[in-house]
Amino acid sequence: MGPDMKSRITWTGLQIGILCLALGPIGCGSGDSNKDELLNVSYDPTRELYREINERFAEAYEKETGRKIEVKQSHGGSAKQAGSVILGSVEPDVVTLALPSDTDELRKKGLLAENWEERLKNASLPYTSTIVFVVRKGNPKGIKDWSDLVRAGVQVITPNPKTSGNGKLSFLAAWGSQIAAGGTEEQAKDYVSNLYRNVPVLDSGAREATTTFAQNKTGDVHLTWENEAHFEIKEFSNLEIVYPPRSILAEPKVAVVDKIVDHKGTRAAAEKYLEFLYTHEAQEIIAMHYYRPINPKILDKHVKDLPPIELFTITSFTKGWEDAQNRFFAKNGVFDEIQNNK
Repeated sequence: MGPDMKSRITWTGLQIGILCLALGPIGCGSGDSNKDELLNVSYDPTRELYREINERFAEAYEKETGRKIEVKQSHGGSAKQAGSVILGSVEPDVVTLALPSDTDELRKKGLLAENWEERLKNASLPYTSTIVFVVRKGNPKGIKDWSDLVRAGVQVITPNPKTSGNGKLSFLAAWGSQIAAGGTEEQAKDYVSNLYRNVPVLDSGAREATTTFAQNKTGDVHLTWENEAHFEIKEFSNLEIVYPPRSILAEPKVAVVDKIVDHKGTRAAAEKYLEFLYTHEAQEIIAMHYYRPINPKILDKHVKDLPPIELFTITSFTKGWEDAQNRFFAKNGVFDEIQNNK
């Protein structure tokens, strides 16, 4: 692993947020009246995606407005990032978090408008993703489906669903896979309980779990975002991706943080930034970074890297993201019960 990747892993969203606050009352302002600035608070694996998006957006923004712009990034476990925004540790103009439930926590605290999901195309969802498996080269444990994760002697690496969107999605994908296969709620609970008995460590975010599995060589299979899986196998030649027969549809929605942009006077730039994600140029970038663009022609163009997979939705086994959060991940919810009974 190169030094650049190491720095990306260790530089947390909270550290970036503290730096931004130290720089001035607008969060990450440079004091240059001829340059606009935004802060995008995102989740762990989107570092590389938004680095390129930000460069291309800056070019388009200057061409359209005649002004320069810099978009700063903050990354970490999605739930932790949402918590930092709520506490005021970071003051983002936009959030691009892993789960709609994480973003909606900001609405509940009065930071977002009630209709935040309705303000952009496709219900504020410019791309989707899913959870896949990363295994050691040659797949020595023969891992092909969700049922293989609960076998004796198989160690599973997945981050903590209390702090990580990747962790939540992996939990929900595991649970939903049992329901989609015709299992009952009780069978799903038994299955997920057995799966977490095979988890030796719960990292706080997706990129930390990548380090544990790929760099530290702990575990036999890593449950991770599809894009993060491609990142791993590019960085480490001794790994490969396994697509299970079915997995969950991930919906990382995006939003302008109303209370903050209105205070900072950055609404117009923030709205242009999120609208840019739906352009043909940005959709191509999204696909090149192994997220699934909502533009069907671009998705079809990248079918070799983003193959068809049966995706079930959160509503196939819950009432929605808020119900899932309350039922599975709230204090004394199903995950706590499973952990207490390990």
